[in-house]
Amino acid sequence: MDFTVHIPFVEMLGLELISFEAGQAQIALNLRDELTNSWSVVHGGVTMTLLDVVMAHAARSPNQPGVAESPGVVTVEMKTSFMRPGIGRLLGKGRLVHRTASMAFCEGSVFDEAGVIVAQATGTFKYLKGLPAGGKRIQRLNASD
Repeated sequence: MDFTVHIPFVEMLGLELISFEAGQAQIALNLRDELTNSWSVVHGGVTMTLLDVVMAHAARSPNQPGVAESPGVVTVEMKTSFMRPGIGRLLGKGRLVHRTASMAFCEGSVFDEAGVIVAQATGTFKYLKGLPAGGKRIQRLNASD
C-alpha cells in the first residue's frame, strides 16, 4: 500500500504502509545497519519516528465513523516507553483513541518479528489544513491528506 502523502523522511527510513483505515494503521520497517545504535539494535529515534508516523496515520485515517474527511495532522506531544531492543522487521500499530474537531488522541506500539513488544507511546495530534513554513503557508494538495 502506498502512503497517501509524500514524506521524504519516511521514505528515507524505508517505512512501509501496511494498513490505514477507520482509526487504525500499521506500518512496518525492515531494520538496516544505518538505522541502528552502537548496540546494533534499532535506534530509539527510529522507534519514536515509527510510533509518531503510525499514530499520525491512525489519526488521519479514512472512513472514521461520523467523520467526512480527516485533514493533515501535526504532533503536539508524545510520550514513549521502551521495553526491549528492536531487531529484524518491526511492526508499528497505531490506534485513534479519541478525536475532537481539532485534536486526536492516539496510542501506538512497536513489535519485533516474533510479535514481542519493543516500545509503546501515546500522542496528541492537531488537525490542520495547512502549515506555515518559511514565511509561506503550505497547503495540502489533496483534501483527503
